[in-house]
Amino acid sequence: MIDKKISETIVFGKENESQDPEFEKMTEDLNFRNAFLEKLVECEKKFSGMAQNEIIDLFYSYNLEKEAFKKLEQTKSHLIGGGIQELTSMKVKSALPKITSFLSHPAPQVYQEAQYAMLAFKGFEGLHFLNNTQHIISEWQQLRLLTSITETPDQADNNIHLWLDSTNNSVIIFTLRLLKKFQMFAFYDSVWNLLQHSSIEVRIRAVQTLSALENNQTIPDFITIFSEQPTDVQSEIIKTMEISRDQRAVEFLKEQLLNHLVINVRISAAEALFSLGHQNYLSELINLETSSDELIKIIKHALQERIC
Repeated sequence: MIDKKISETIVFGKENESQDPEFEKMTEDLNFRNAFLEKLVECEKKFSGMAQNEIIDLFYSYNLEKEAFKKLEQTKSHLIGGGIQELTSMKVKSALPKITSFLSHPAPQVYQEAQYAMLAFKGFEGLHFLNNTQHIISEWQQLRLLTSITETPDQADNNIHLWLDSTNNSVIIFTLRLLKKFQMFAFYDSVWNLLQHSSIEVRIRAVQTLSALENNQTIPDFITIFSEQPTDVQSEIIKTMEISRDQRAVEFLKEQLLNHLVINVRISAAEALFSLGHQNYLSELINLETSSDELIKIIKHALQERIC
């Protein structure tokens, strides 16, 4: 019955749909109204343009926002989160003040929906919650938020600098993803400074972002600061050199392959040399009598990984 109602509305429009007394009677039942609401939200995600507008009009014509608002007064997290999602999906702007109050809610299911709602209603401006959030923004939530942002305003610089200085590492990492997505080269120096951050994860993400914002000095500068970095960050720097295809890194990579103390870094160096077109050099090392068994195993492992 609900599916039929929605289909007719999408095809014929709300004004031209046939009247169904039985359906009208059913909409007085609370359980039916909630099921109707859930189905509308599900359909809204599948359609765009006029069809989506018809779905939203149907939502308002039956005053289903009342059911969604009621959920915001519940104590169970999944009900509150569901209510926020419904009000956001149906573009109920009057709900924004109430939804904003849930940004500090302790339950991820609630504050994540509130965060997403901010962007759905306000675009980039909705990221204001990053200024002081103490919540960890999960990997999944970061990608979800990032997908929702289609442009960055010209006056975003102050906010971005604030987020890069956040004490919440997940805010910094999300901001780095933002810079990478929109190729915001003006923040190159600020990202570089994060290579001194106390978090190894932040440093690794900074290296990845610098790779996306790369300029002519990036690879030489990576070589300069390489020895100061933890092993995991060093491995990420070598991956960046591999991606860059910059031949200026070759001698440095050879040095790491031959002399670095950590096997994983040596393997990464061998893989990078292979990608940069120095397979002959690696083959010569394998056949060199003075090459250690360990070096030969490292090179063969790297070659096997790249060939496979």
